[in-house]
Amino acid sequence: MTYEAKRCGVQFSPPAIILLYKHKDTNQVRKRIIPVRNFSKYSDCCLAAERLKNHFRHKEYLGGVPLSQLERLHIVLRDHMQGHSLQHSLASFQVDPEEDLNKLNDDELARKKGQMDQLFEQNRRHKDDPDFVYDIEVEFSPSDQEKCSWDGESDDGF
Repeated sequence: MTYEAKRCGVQFSPPAIILLYKHKDTNQVRKRIIPVRNFSKYSDCCLAAERLKNHFRHKEYLGGVPLSQLERLHIVLRDHMQGHSLQHSLASFQVDPEEDLNKLNDDELARKKGQMDQLFEQNRRHKDDPDFVYDIEVEFSPSDQEKCSWDGESDDGF
């Protein structure tokens, strides 16, 4: 691959994906405007991103761009076509701990789960990390716990 993708963006009118890339042989940075054709506010973003990435004209330029990033750019385009603001589109990519995931459709739920998996992997501690501790013991003060009626009634002393 002779091209290295530097930045990706989206253009709303006409709908296009903007790619800044560097040619590895000449070290020149260039901009490529990739039009998004046959895409409407009802289109499947995952399928459109996969088609764009595998398109013969753009394949070598988009080789270093993750499919998830192209899918997010298509989601921003679709949300714009549906009349949503850019802030609304970007907020949909954030994981809200108070959001009820039972109310989402299957596609949105899969996207949220993928985001949570990615966040988990970023925060995960591996055995090879320098600050990894195998057995962490944490003492909790009894004042932080709520009292329940069945807590005090122990027959066997457990």
